[in-house]
Amino acid sequence: MARNLSTIAPDWWDYTTLENDLISDAASLTAKDLEQLSRSGFRVVMYDTLEDFYLAEALEYVSSWKEATSDNPVGICGPIGPTEQLPLVARLVNELKLNLSDAHFWGMDEWLGDDGKEVPTSHPLSFERADRELCFERIDDQLKIPESNLHFPAADTSNFIESWDGLRCAVMQGGQGDIKHWAFNDPPRRDGENKDEPPSPEDYRKLSTRIVELHPITLAQNARTSGGGNITLVPEKAITVGPVQTWKSDKVSIWQAGTHDNPFGQRLTALMISKGIADSAVPMSLLADHPNVQFNYFRGGLGTCEIEMH
Repeated sequence: MARNLSTIAPDWWDYTTLENDLISDAASLTAKDLEQLSRSGFRVVMYDTLEDFYLAEALEYVSSWKEATSDNPVGICGPIGPTEQLPLVARLVNELKLNLSDAHFWGMDEWLGDDGKEVPTSHPLSFERADRELCFERIDDQLKIPESNLHFPAADTSNFIESWDGLRCAVMQGGQGDIKHWAFNDPPRRDGENKDEPPSPEDYRKLSTRIVELHPITLAQNARTSGGGNITLVPEKAITVGPVQTWKSDKVSIWQAGTHDNPFGQRLTALMISKGIADSAVPMSLLADHPNVQFNYFRGGLGTCEIEMH
């Protein structure tokens, strides 16, 4: 049976190509239903306030870095989106006087400029710039992570990929975009060998850090969340951490405050992961096969999928 054609971008794969029954099931989930989707290897956690939500996210940095020693360097891979946790990370490190000399950090992704290189930190949407300004430059000098232990994706991905060898990533954090990605692991175009079917989960999981073309929905979302709606600011390609690096991480922790994805999307991926339904048209669902995944929700950001006219 042929897959549905996307109702968003017919030349691409995305969640609108799923079976209608699965979409209806996801839309019907209540907040209580979501909490009951936890299973071995997949945990759903709810937070009643944004303060608790972002503090818990920041504490994952601190907990990971506390494990780091000279004989056991440990790091965390972190997102831009959300970013509200980043100043809290710096404050916690300073207050706890946590020496980060053996800690590591990987950025999840970065924009690709028109020149074929990663955008410089002078670019207004630079992810590295955001990480540095919101977190690392706020940490006291005597506690800072060494510059050599900060790993940011670049157009030449070789150094970034090699940086994962011999190190332990305790946690890969992420948000969830409107297109149901983590980092910029977007669904692919519907062409070539993927014209009739999206890549198999096994093939998609073989992807490493790479340059990607971004789904139109991802461009629109980043304009909305970061650029005041000015989509002309948003590059059409990016460099993203891949499933290969994701599966090297001890834990994948996804943080959903209701800002980046909508009520339906927050339900769909949790349902698919809980039920073991992996489909690369919904990249986040591939985490169904990761051994340790946690979805973190701000209860006030869950909303409903009921029809409301505005």
